[in-house]
Amino acid sequence: MSHAPAASVRRDGDALAVSGVVAAASVPALWAQAAPLRAGATRLDLHAVSAVDSAGLALLAELADAGGLTVDGSPPGLADLCGAYRLTPALGFVSA
Repeated sequence: MSHAPAASVRRDGDALAVSGVVAAASVPALWAQAAPLRAGATRLDLHAVSAVDSAGLALLAELADAGGLTVDGSPPGLADLCGAYRLTPALGFVSA
């Protein structure tokens, strides 16, 4: 039985590097990891994210928006979720 690696957030230079499955079950722990790392970050690196659900999208959008971060990487399912929730590829809301 394979086990997906635990989701995590770490600081990598100017980026918050997110990895693993960013889903409802991992959001509380990811938020706790990300909060103290946000100051001074300019990028949100999603290259190591293997999957994302709507709760994970909400977390990523909050991190990107609150810090004005640019988004690097497009994990599986992210583009579809952005379309469904009317978010840009940079995880900002589409202006009406």
